[in-house]
Amino acid sequence: MVVYSIKDMESLSGVKAHTIRIWEKRYNIIQPKRTKTNIRYYTDDDLKQLLNVCILYRNGTKISVIAKMSDAELKESINKIPQHGLNIDEKIDSLLLFILELDAYNFNKVLDKHINFHGIDKTIEELIYPLMDKLSIAWLTGSFQDMHESFVSQIIKCKIMHAIEQLDENANASPCFIIFLPEGEKQELSLMYLHYQLKKVGCKVINLGNEVGLKDVLTAINTCKTDYIFTILNEELKTDSLNHYINEICEHLKGKTFLLTGFQTLRLDASKPSNLVVLSNLEETLNFIRQAKGIS
Repeated sequence: MVVYSIKDMESLSGVKAHTIRIWEKRYNIIQPKRTKTNIRYYTDDDLKQLLNVCILYRNGTKISVIAKMSDAELKESINKIPQHGLNIDEKIDSLLLFILELDAYNFNKVLDKHINFHGIDKTIEELIYPLMDKLSIAWLTGSFQDMHESFVSQIIKCKIMHAIEQLDENANASPCFIIFLPEGEKQELSLMYLHYQLKKVGCKVINLGNEVGLKDVLTAINTCKTDYIFTILNEELKTDSLNHYINEICEHLKGKTFLLTGFQTLRLDASKPSNLVVLSNLEETLNFIRQAKGIS
């Protein structure tokens, strides 16, 4: 059984632990269980209940009114709220609920409506990244399971892939970027979003995908006329030292540029290759792409 601490409940719902305790005591909104050593904990049902309460509360319903509702009345009241009437926090709470329930239909419904109104860029910025931040906290504490991660990732990958396919293809586009993920990296959504952004501004993209070994990277560099190669290194390399790995790629690029981001860049030697560019975050990466394409 998945269990949550009160700090988990605070992180996932956005409601302060102090407020959760008040709601428990005054309104009997949720009732935590206790371990044999008297430590409180919560279950999936408690989290679902709290997220439902949050959606109504943030939408203007008094907590004293919510407390008197049955589960059926609570869900009925939420269903009456039009999607365009929900703010970002409420949509994220809804998405968390649908993840817990593995409800692909309603998860897609919320995402599709946001994409239709605001486009894929704003949806990723406003909904998906904040949602993934919340989920990363839950995964770190063991609250969410691998199936939840797979469930979310598959849906979002389909959205980004659809957005990529809608963009015009130009065989002679430039500059050319080879993008990939090394073995052991799990940033596939980030790589796909980069693919989308590159294609959107008119760059040529050769996406090698994930779990790509160094030998295959070097072969791709020798095969394709590329201007840049990009990857993400968050995890420690399994088969090579970091500096040897980077030096090998930079030497094969023969003056072209290796773009690198991720936590492992903090471990780089001070004397890094001259054709290596370290990008600290998504904003820096997108700015670099625009500059490479000559977009002000």
